[in-house]
Amino acid sequence: MHALMDFLTTDYGLMSLGVIAFMFVMLAYIYRFVAKHVAEDTAAHDKLVREGRA
Repeated sequence: MHALMDFLTTDYGLMSLGVIAFMFVMLAYIYRFVAKHVAEDTAAHDKLVREGRA
């Protein structure tokens, strides 16, 4: 319980919490970015395959 209190009340605990939250936000952003581009590239490739150019 003392560790949780330190995590939520001290400057180094709050900084750690901020870094952890930032990492989760970046994880979500990178996941969405990669998923969007993979979907676009897959759609472009499928279009070329249907047209017989790939």
